[in-house]
Amino acid sequence: MNAPLAERIRPRTLDNYISQQHLVGPEGSLTNQIKQGILPSLILWGPPGTGKTTLATIIANTVERPFFKLSAISSGVKDVREVINRAKKEDGLFTTKNPLLFIDEIHRFSKSQQDSLLEAVEKGWVTLIGATTENPSFEVIPALLSRCQVYVLNAFSKNDLEALLKRAIAQDDILSKKDIKLQETEAMLRISGGDARKLLNILELVVATADSDSVTITDDLVTQKVQQNVVRYDKTGEQHYDIVSAFIKSIRGSDPNAAVYWLARMIEGGEDVKFIARRLLILASEDIGNANPQALMVANNTFQAVSVIGYPEARIILSQCAIYLATSAKSNASYVAINEAQAAVKAQGDLPVPLSIRNAPTKLMKELGYSEGYQYAHNYEGNFVPHQFLPEELSNYNFYRPGNNKRERALKDYLSQLWKDKYKF
Repeated sequence: MNAPLAERIRPRTLDNYISQQHLVGPEGSLTNQIKQGILPSLILWGPPGTGKTTLATIIANTVERPFFKLSAISSGVKDVREVINRAKKEDGLFTTKNPLLFIDEIHRFSKSQQDSLLEAVEKGWVTLIGATTENPSFEVIPALLSRCQVYVLNAFSKNDLEALLKRAIAQDDILSKKDIKLQETEAMLRISGGDARKLLNILELVVATADSDSVTITDDLVTQKVQQNVVRYDKTGEQHYDIVSAFIKSIRGSDPNAAVYWLARMIEGGEDVKFIARRLLILASEDIGNANPQALMVANNTFQAVSVIGYPEARIILSQCAIYLATSAKSNASYVAINEAQAAVKAQGDLPVPLSIRNAPTKLMKELGYSEGYQYAHNYEGNFVPHQFLPEELSNYNFYRPGNNKRERALKDYLSQLWKDKYKF
């Protein structure tokens, strides 16, 4: 039986590797490390089908090291230890080139499984390459994450995906023998959701089910051939991102009915309970914020609860939280404030801290004017006294502008009363 198209045309060298130029292009952050064969343990984080496994294999081939591969879906602690023991033996033969251990979907490893990697990574028995579609800050234990560099793979651009299709048609041993005209690509790109592996699977399906070896690929033909094969909820594809987006937008738009429907779609599709809870936690701050600070506590308690309980009961807790957030007052003022503050930092650089609010633990610092003129707020009526806390260049900036909701209107009045002319909304 022939290997799938994605496997048949998998690139073997960096020269044939499409996209991720920020990592492996001429000025890429990984390029020189790969050329020199000096690699840290690393985590490749990116959407499905963006070349994480391919890049790990190319790295191993380029640096000419022993290469071990595990899948977190089918491997346990015993498998990890067996591979590490084999790697230690290989390390004895290649003292300057310790083996590479690639773990696909490392986010699926439990804490104990990830713990079993620590000593091997710490002592350099292996160089770990982990691949994940989930944020490693949440899914990789801190001890292991601190020993790895995280590299982000971006979703393929339209040009990247079309280049991949043209390469497959021109270079694959099977497709190159057929008369294939790539007339339209929009349907394939849309259905694949940017997943290169899925895109190639669609191409192969369309060609394989054609009536002859002469095929003109159009959007109508693609839709006709693959619509019956599109899954109801694909946790790693387009449906995953579309439904999560619909869920978040429904809550942001204060529609509890739609929120619960899209939540049900995710639950019925087997979505990770913690993934859903994390989305709610982020939304509680980004879209509700100080309009209802209780929302963040509800979302955090939801995350803690579903982490302990799991399905099927977790669905009730998620539903309660989604409805609470959907029916809450909304404000993105905190989100806007931090975005604008970060933009100011990038634009203005490292502005000096005003002398009056600098720390002055030594005599010299006091003589230089550190803390001079600082007024302790609690010594004044109402525990407040006007002071210049921002650098002079930013003295007129208002990063935080309270939203138009009951609680933040009260905050607006409070700040205006305290600061008089400084806080003008």
